[in-house]
Amino acid sequence: MSKKKTKAKQTIWALLFIAPFFVLFTVFTIYPIVQGVFVSLNRWTLMGRMKFVGLQNYQRLFRDHFFVDALWHTSFFVLLVVPLVVLLSLICALFANRPTCVKKFLRVAYYMPGILSVSVASFIAKYSFAPYRGLVNGVLKSFGLISTKTEPLWLQDPRLVWWMIVLMTTWWTLGFPMLLFLSALQDLSPEMMEAAQVDGAADWQILFLIQLPLIKNTIFLVVMLQIIASFKVFGQIYMMTGGGPSNQTRPLIQYIYQQAFNKNDLGYASAMSYVLFAILVVCTLIQLQIQRKGGEE
Repeated sequence: MSKKKTKAKQTIWALLFIAPFFVLFTVFTIYPIVQGVFVSLNRWTLMGRMKFVGLQNYQRLFRDHFFVDALWHTSFFVLLVVPLVVLLSLICALFANRPTCVKKFLRVAYYMPGILSVSVASFIAKYSFAPYRGLVNGVLKSFGLISTKTEPLWLQDPRLVWWMIVLMTTWWTLGFPMLLFLSALQDLSPEMMEAAQVDGAADWQILFLIQLPLIKNTIFLVVMLQIIASFKVFGQIYMMTGGGPSNQTRPLIQYIYQQAFNKNDLGYASAMSYVLFAILVVCTLIQLQIQRKGGEE
């Protein structure tokens, strides 16, 4: 058999092997994206026909103060939770990586909340921060720190509610980034750390001058994943506060959901979805560019 026929046969077999993936990827990823863009250019309710309106749905976004508020709420949440989760998960990974007798217990304890579903984790948080009979207020009252008349309304007070949501999200999502950091730390050469200690380097010098620079790619990965996940926040806020009080914690995903399924405005909801998609793409590209420049240096 000639080389051309052999190469052609190999190419055919390769195409046959990738064909199922390509078909599934096209049907479940490419087609929905293209269809979503088309829907965003139309005024469409489930009970009526599509009416092409061009960019009107996108122009409407900037006149909709509810959309602006929801985008601000989401951005505020991202600014709070991403640095907190990244920092705490790194600290937890450092503790779990130390050669102590409790390191296995720490790894399990840090990761355990992450196996809970969003509904279970949100229910635990909502019960803990509930007024009058909640766990947190009960503990505070038992120590005499508050009275029945001065109980904080953790999930009803606009000054407190965001901090409770951030606290719950941090506790719930800490496990996975901790595992990523722990895996990166365990890949570092122990001989390098021992040599630094022999040379008289302090623990903080080993951390900032050796360990962190060597795991910077993992840090960028964790930051990127946390930003994407935080911009898509919905479940815990919806179950803990419903977007209240007075829509002051309503995130963008919840507003998109309400426009699509409560107000039946699918075209407008699709336009908002693609604005969110564009924000995530821009954030990802910026991070990749920063990472690339850091690698070149």
